[in-house]
Amino acid sequence: MAIDFTLPPDIEEIRRRVREFVEGEVKPAEQKLEEAGNDRNALIEMIIDLRGKAKEWELWLPHMPKEWGGLGLGPVGMASVSAEAARARMGPFVLNCQAPDEGNMHTLLHFGTDEQKEKYLRPLCDGVKRSCFAMTEPEVAGSDPTLIRTQATQDASTGDWVINGHKWFISGARGAAFAIVIAKTDPDADPPQARNSAFIVDTKTPGWEIVRDVETMSGGHNHCEIRLTDVRVPAENMLGERGGGHRLGQVRLGPARLAHCMRWIAQAEVALEMLVDRALQRFSHGSLLADKQAIQWMMADSAMELYSSKLMVLHAAYKIENGLPFKQEVSFAKHHVANSLWRIIDRAIQVHGALGLTDETPLSAMYLVARGMRLVDGPDEVHRMVVSRDILRSYRAGRAWEFL
Repeated sequence: MAIDFTLPPDIEEIRRRVREFVEGEVKPAEQKLEEAGNDRNALIEMIIDLRGKAKEWELWLPHMPKEWGGLGLGPVGMASVSAEAARARMGPFVLNCQAPDEGNMHTLLHFGTDEQKEKYLRPLCDGVKRSCFAMTEPEVAGSDPTLIRTQATQDASTGDWVINGHKWFISGARGAAFAIVIAKTDPDADPPQARNSAFIVDTKTPGWEIVRDVETMSGGHNHCEIRLTDVRVPAENMLGERGGGHRLGQVRLGPARLAHCMRWIAQAEVALEMLVDRALQRFSHGSLLADKQAIQWMMADSAMELYSSKLMVLHAAYKIENGLPFKQEVSFAKHHVANSLWRIIDRAIQVHGALGLTDETPLSAMYLVARGMRLVDGPDEVHRMVVSRDILRSYRAGRAWEFL
């Protein structure tokens, strides 16, 4: 299967424009915000200003169809845009293609009723509301959604669903207007994947409680613990079909994992650029670091990992865009890119020496965040399991394993 890796002229033009916008508008604004002590009011003003400029530059909502105010880019186009936008911390948010809202927009677009789209998708596209996706629970393995304990039972007298459960690591929950919640509606269904359903829950509903922000090794980043106590949801707020929660989650998480990979590639590029810049400036033991073979090998290994990461993402995006099976390729990319990001940042820290361990460069914060990427959206081991399962299935069926 021949694949043309040349970006169409219109996508290349958008990619170039995103690079110019991030370098010329977003990064300088972030620098000013940092100098102002990251004041919250200044942050809000910055976001409003930059989002207005993103619309002027015609870069707003790149992943959504034009009828929803977006640019209508497919997975391949978004691979290019996200890899540029995430070169700045606020880049994806400024363009309104940040997680978890990007994935929720796609989910509502494909599974929502017309009424649900107008009430919940429209505000997300307009950038006036945020959302979250509530699936993971502390009591059971997050990598196995069939174990979910959160229960939704239907009130026979009203038709409402009453949800009780416990969620955590719900990114973006604080400040979200609504959540897509995965809950068990049919505990005895066979197969187990048919036991869960998805619901749209307004976060102002009585019984929705944010217990705390879960602190991680990289600090608090609005990853919340949630309790749902007798949360009443009208029947029309079920998203998709009853028993379809597992399928909805898998449909959402495949492209969402790839979107994360695109953003990680941007961070890996930044780390490699910092590594090279430091090596060209730092003099030690008779020569610049850039002249030392050990440092050159770090550059080469990082460049090769970055290159292979980009190819994996583009191939997975190509398969999604062309309606081909993509689960295996997304697992390739998710595992490889997350680990490459971690290693490239680690090398950049090594080249920076003691400076790399301080908060005077972004590398230490990037490193702590990167470690978590080998767990979120499926741990390394699960993605290896997916790949090995496909290999074994092929050979047991008497055919060669194929990956193109």
